[in-house]
Amino acid sequence: MTLSAVAQRYADALADVVTKGGSPLPPQDAAAQLHAFESALRESAELREILTTPAAPPSRKKAVVERIAGALQLSAIVRNFLFVLVDHRRTEALPGIIHAFELSIDERLGFARAEVTAARELSEKQRGALGAELERLTGKRIRMRFAVDESLIGGVVARIGSTVYDGSVRGQLESLERRLSAES
Repeated sequence: MTLSAVAQRYADALADVVTKGGSPLPPQDAAAQLHAFESALRESAELREILTTPAAPPSRKKAVVERIAGALQLSAIVRNFLFVLVDHRRTEALPGIIHAFELSIDERLGFARAEVTAARELSEKQRGALGAELERLTGKRIRMRFAVDESLIGGVVARIGSTVYDGSVRGQLESLERRLSAES
């Protein structure tokens, strides 16, 4: 099983728990808590070493996770999930698991993620209009992440999954060039 398949299985299992009716932990809170733990892990080489080395016994790793969970005020669900990762030696896969978890939650809640690249920073009004148009095109609620690429000249490019909506000036010029080349 590939690492991404492993990450997806753990992510789906956690998503099942937090989206189940009556779960005391909202999915967004679970994601935030996982990010907080990952941040602590990323910032401390010593912590990363103890949690990823096979030489440390699982009981010691769990004690470390318990202390960090207490300091970060992590929920019992997230703490127990981290214990499962320790037991199965999957702590190193945490960044991929978090990413897969967020995608799984978005899918379950009817959201699609859009990577939007614009020639310049978009105003809130432009972002709102773009979000509304992408929602109309996809039939889903959209979570957008923005980036600026000055080489676009003008306009925006939105990527949702494998679909690209190219409304950039550069894209329109390339399209025009292809049509003109085909006609000659």
